[in-house]
Amino acid sequence: MTDRRGVVAKRAEDLLPGVPYVRGWNRARRSAGTLADQLALLGLDSDFPGLVADVNVFGDGLVQLGTVRPEAAELLTKLIRAGLETELHGAAAETSPATDVFSCAQQDRR
Repeated sequence: MTDRRGVVAKRAEDLLPGVPYVRGWNRARRSAGTLADQLALLGLDSDFPGLVADVNVFGDGLVQLGTVRPEAAELLTKLIRAGLETELHGAAAETSPATDVFSCAQQDRR
């Protein structure tokens, strides 16, 4: 069960010599940390408790989001979409749709 980039290859449980697991895991750890920081800024860190770095059998780093509520997945989708729209349209951060999504997210959490 591997896609052409090996992303969904099974996780490395039995390590093999010559595979750079540490390099891949370290890259995933940095990326997971960056994502965790951004989620915390938005007050969404508790919605992604399973966010962890991992590595697959090829030594590629993986970031696992873990099991999340459907509402958290929908909110993450809205935030990504808003960020892409803002980037594509060159809008200022103060008027970005992400601000509206963030406001809605905070209201939904109350």
